[in-house]
Amino acid sequence: DLITGTATWEGFEDVDIVIEAVPEKMAIKRQVFAELDQVCPEHTIFASNTSALSISEMAAATKRPQKVIGLHFFNPAHVMKLVEVIPGLDTNQETIDDVVAFAESLRKIPVVVQECPGFLVNRLLMPYLNEAVWALAEGAASAAEIDQAMTEFGWPMGPFTLMDMLGIDVCYDVGAYLYSEYGERMAPAPLFESIYKAGRYGEKAGAGFYGYGGQSDEPVRQMIKDLQASGAVRTGTTFTTDRLMMPLINEAALCVTEHIANINDIDMACIAGIGMKVGDTRMGPLELADQMGLDVVLAKLEALQAEFGERFRPARLLRTKVRAGHLGKKVGKGFKEYTA
Repeated sequence: DLITGTATWEGFEDVDIVIEAVPEKMAIKRQVFAELDQVCPEHTIFASNTSALSISEMAAATKRPQKVIGLHFFNPAHVMKLVEVIPGLDTNQETIDDVVAFAESLRKIPVVVQECPGFLVNRLLMPYLNEAVWALAEGAASAAEIDQAMTEFGWPMGPFTLMDMLGIDVCYDVGAYLYSEYGERMAPAPLFESIYKAGRYGEKAGAGFYGYGGQSDEPVRQMIKDLQASGAVRTGTTFTTDRLMMPLINEAALCVTEHIANINDIDMACIAGIGMKVGDTRMGPLELADQMGLDVVLAKLEALQAEFGERFRPARLLRTKVRAGHLGKKVGKGFKEYTA
């Protein structure tokens, strides 16, 4: 009784907040907000559920940029507690406070994140997912073997199961956008494009990295053979969980440097947004780095960079902390501070 469907803007002349969840295409989002701007009262907040696109660019399509904000829910939205609250360049504090209160009224955990491509969680998650695809395409391990390794590490599901659930088309579009914004370290694995062009969009399409409902994953195995034969990917590499976890930790360090969110919120967002755990312990990437030792993390990234290239280049902040002796929990100070 609380939800009514409509195909028109009728009824929008008396609303306090509108949450947009149209496809992840900037032109469509700008058009929707421009049309809403004509029918909604001046006090109405326009919130976008975009997972990566610029809030400021959407806001520019309206005459109320101070009332436009990102409100990114995580899939499945009725289960996941985290929501990212993303102010644009012109969003005012009243709008931020109102949207944080609104999220809390839904019994969600809001994290205010500064605007950047991918915001926080997807920016951290994409290098992790992308590296899994690189490893699969290189023949370092099978999708099932990588998924098993990461669930044994502590993740609620492996990267390929997760991508099939999220939708390969969504992951591909976000990955391509982040590559266009961040460059080489986000270079998408060629297998992403092969699977995307084949229409294997995941569970919803009956086929993704895995096959569903009688579908096979044999076409994916053939794509891998073709990529290897063409020289688009190297062969003979090995898989370790470090290949996936080190880029995630590194991107978290870059987010600290850029003040995208504070250290505790970065860890909490990974726990509440993607269910990150180490073994049975809920733990975000920065606490994990402190537990491992920042000198150890730096050494692992440097070794991976030497083998695989620029996508593993260590964040400058990691080098600075290691040189300053801020090595993590073992010395009482890393990203966080610890008492004996």
